[in-house]
Amino acid sequence: MVLNKNSQTTFCIVGLGLMGGSYARALTARGYTVTAITKEQESLDFALQEGFITKGATTPDASLLQEANMIVFALYPHTFLEWLTDYQHLLKAGTIITDVTGVKGSIVYAIQSMLREDVEFIAAHPMAGREVYGVQNSDASIFKGANYIVTPTEKNTPEAIELCKELGRELGFARISCLSPEEHDDMIGFVSQLTHCIAVTLMTCTDCEELVDYTGDSFRDLTRIAAINDEMWSELFLMNKEPLLNNMEKFKTEFDRLYTLLKAEDREEIREMMRLSTARRQLFNKPKAKTRS
Repeated sequence: MVLNKNSQTTFCIVGLGLMGGSYARALTARGYTVTAITKEQESLDFALQEGFITKGATTPDASLLQEANMIVFALYPHTFLEWLTDYQHLLKAGTIITDVTGVKGSIVYAIQSMLREDVEFIAAHPMAGREVYGVQNSDASIFKGANYIVTPTEKNTPEAIELCKELGRELGFARISCLSPEEHDDMIGFVSQLTHCIAVTLMTCTDCEELVDYTGDSFRDLTRIAAINDEMWSELFLMNKEPLLNNMEKFKTEFDRLYTLLKAEDREEIREMMRLSTARRQLFNKPKAKTRS
């Protein structure tokens, strides 16, 4: 299978929230046919009115699933597992499925072990989002300049891996990488989950209600992601518990080091930490490296 707009490749999005809706918008804009299955009728009505799906259903619809060449699951991890347990019999043979889930080790192997042999699951993680959720806030532009991680295992075929990469390119991601589920979870535990932990604790470590009257851009930037979907992120934290705890320990060690240096008034060592921080942050300003695959 290859993605081909001329042959009317059809995508079915299961879970029409912020991410599922953004996928639907991007793929429709690229000329693909997109359908959706989601619980809320109002979400379907919005997507139909906006024109980024052609039809949809609020329950698993065999006809929609059978029409799809590729199915994107934009569900919470536990819901994704439950959905496939209950409804994988509705998928047609040869279907390729992918996801947007923020943890991999705890779901990829479980799904691949229980999935029918004539259906292939190739996992992916779009490193994009917003502080709001719901299909009404979906926006295809969130993928522009963002990273997209494919997490294959030995059970995946080269064709499915390439198809998933092609999907990332069609969505507009700037960089597409391949990591094992374990590599992914360790990396995400640092660059995504730890940063959310820091933002949350910054907002909960003081009860001063007047902060908004005194903050500058630095505090706003650091706490932008503190407006958090507690249902989703608490599940992601717990499903990635060990990698996240390991990265929290790393952060605590460095924070304690800075605390000790400040207490000892060791200005030179404080400056050395700052110089190292500046040098590493400047790497983000360099041209993007070649895609890792």
